[in-house]
Amino acid sequence: MATESTTDFTLDSAAALAAHEEGPIEGKSPWLLAWRRLRRNYVALAFLGLFLLILAACCLAPVYARHVAHTGPNTGHLGETFVRDGKATQIVSKGGFTNGVFKAGGVPVGPQLWHAGGRYVLGADNQGRDVAVRLLYGGLNSLFVGIGSAVICTFFAIVFALLAGFYGGAPDWIISRFFDLIWAFPVLLLAIALGTALSINGFHHFGINISSGSLWIPTLVISYVLIPYVGRLLRGQILSLREKEFIEAATAQGASPVRVMFSELLPNIASSILVFFTLIIASNILTEAGLSFLGAGVQPPNPSWGTLIAEGQDRIQTAPWLAIIPGIAIVLTVLSLNVFGDGLRDALDPRAKVRMDR
Repeated sequence: MATESTTDFTLDSAAALAAHEEGPIEGKSPWLLAWRRLRRNYVALAFLGLFLLILAACCLAPVYARHVAHTGPNTGHLGETFVRDGKATQIVSKGGFTNGVFKAGGVPVGPQLWHAGGRYVLGADNQGRDVAVRLLYGGLNSLFVGIGSAVICTFFAIVFALLAGFYGGAPDWIISRFFDLIWAFPVLLLAIALGTALSINGFHHFGINISSGSLWIPTLVISYVLIPYVGRLLRGQILSLREKEFIEAATAQGASPVRVMFSELLPNIASSILVFFTLIIASNILTEAGLSFLGAGVQPPNPSWGTLIAEGQDRIQTAPWLAIIPGIAIVLTVLSLNVFGDGLRDALDPRAKVRMDR
């Protein structure tokens, strides 16, 4: 009979279990063992599938906008109509008396689901823009900022951590003080200050010209303020690994510092990097939503999940879906990344607690 057991596994016992359940593992790499542990975690894989589904839907936003909704994310349709069940319906009502009943003007149409042939599935906003189209494009922008800032942040954190942890001395002191300087500020307040300043003037220094409305502004701001949150953790691991025998052996054999850092140290922190990268994407998406909600992130008329919530808060009583739906999108995206990140951490750590059917 199948029973659930939760056990602490060492690398040897995890390998023995894999050998018992899936055959001999002679010559198998730790990455293959990690994959074997991960594929048993059906919850983590299900949430990974959810994230990939959200990512695919957002990437198909231009296709949906062009061939189904027949409108763009920033295209207003005040005074226009669309056809629902063979009848013309105003996108934003003009108001006045209808059949002896007075109706207020300026009220956008509500969710049509699929009764209008794919148009205004989630309704319209005050300017007659399709909410569903803006939701998908907003997700595309939020994911671009979240993933892009995670890539930049992780790259610089790895470089700084390798330099500080391997060389020590003056390089370590300088990089550690840089980390401490950013760490001293509340991350959201620092991001708001930088995002607000750059959203007004843009960035035009060192031969780099980024306009004020570019998505690169929130991407670079978020990646900058979160570098120490990854770099300090990686630096600590590298300081520990630097004292190991295999590093001394590589140095004694004449390996250059660059080769030691990228051939010996980097592969040994790769599992931590993967986990940090997964979790920091979720953190960056939340940070972007907060910045955009406060006007320091993605700038209108470009949509993002944060700006959609900000636009919908004024009609939270009459049209709550305008704020609730992008909020749900954020929750599902961040939840899926966090759950998968936890599963990935358990799979990559041979001492992690895993559940098996035996």
